[in-house]
Amino acid sequence: AHEAKSRLIALLTMLSRLGSRSPLLTSTRRLCAPALPKGVLTTHYKKIDRATDERWQDIDMERFADETDLLIVGGGPAGLSAAIRFKQLCNEAGLDYRVTLLEKAAGAGEHTLSGAVLEPRALEKLFPDWEERGAPLKTPVTSERLGYIPPWFPSLNLPLPIMSGTPTDNHGNYIVRLGNFTAWLAEQAEELGVEIYTGQGGVEVLYNDADEVVGVATNDVGVAKDGAPKDSFERGMELRAKATLFAEGCRGSLTKEVIDKFSLAAGSEPQTYGLGLKELWRIAPEKHRPGHVDHTAGWPADNNTCGRSSLSYGRTPVGGSVPFLF
Repeated sequence: AHEAKSRLIALLTMLSRLGSRSPLLTSTRRLCAPALPKGVLTTHYKKIDRATDERWQDIDMERFADETDLLIVGGGPAGLSAAIRFKQLCNEAGLDYRVTLLEKAAGAGEHTLSGAVLEPRALEKLFPDWEERGAPLKTPVTSERLGYIPPWFPSLNLPLPIMSGTPTDNHGNYIVRLGNFTAWLAEQAEELGVEIYTGQGGVEVLYNDADEVVGVATNDVGVAKDGAPKDSFERGMELRAKATLFAEGCRGSLTKEVIDKFSLAAGSEPQTYGLGLKELWRIAPEKHRPGHVDHTAGWPADNNTCGRSSLSYGRTPVGGSVPFLF
């Protein structure tokens, strides 16, 4: 470890001495925006008022505004399912409410980079005919194993019983690529009349004079790293709604703002977090066991740390020709 640290220090010293003589370092600097002033960590307009910056004095800051009945911020499985169910209820009641959904990714499902074992009961309530609709649930769980790997003997995997009804009991569930499933949900939502705007992130909560949430504003584009407007600057738009649903995830930036503003977490236990790492492996066909799930506890965590792992064998959606492992 000491030798590796010494090599790293020597490499950094050599790079610093190259300075402007290095074409690589010179070209990198030219591609970067000017460095921020010392002590400045952000140039976001919610932190630094643009009214105090003379570079913004002649810029048109008026936003185009649109109105909707229900606005959903976030196009993950939760936001899309909410949009779908609301539209289903509207159709059943003969009501025509406009539903608009914002998703920051360029396409639905493109920021949902995860494999998962999907428990289908909620999907069956949403779409009882999900198989006929072509839902990308192609690999049912057919077998699974639970083991304990002792931290002091990581080559040993001791088998443990799988208790019915626990998270390790996955019979009847499906191994999926969650991004594909999210993209499919978006197709179903659009068929029901949900308007989905991708590449549009909600960056500002809008309030009325009574301090009630009335929608969100989308992100400006064409702003340099130093906070100055580019020639390509375009103001974001306002989406005003009778009801706004935040489906950004447990740490969404707008969700945190609303929770703080209205003290929604008062009297609640603080959120807890764990460190997780997910990988997608392409493996040799002879090692592939489609439908199998491996669970382990123990190593690489020690006896004082809660840790586990899970391996799920799935297929690609195109013919199942390339096996993959989560």
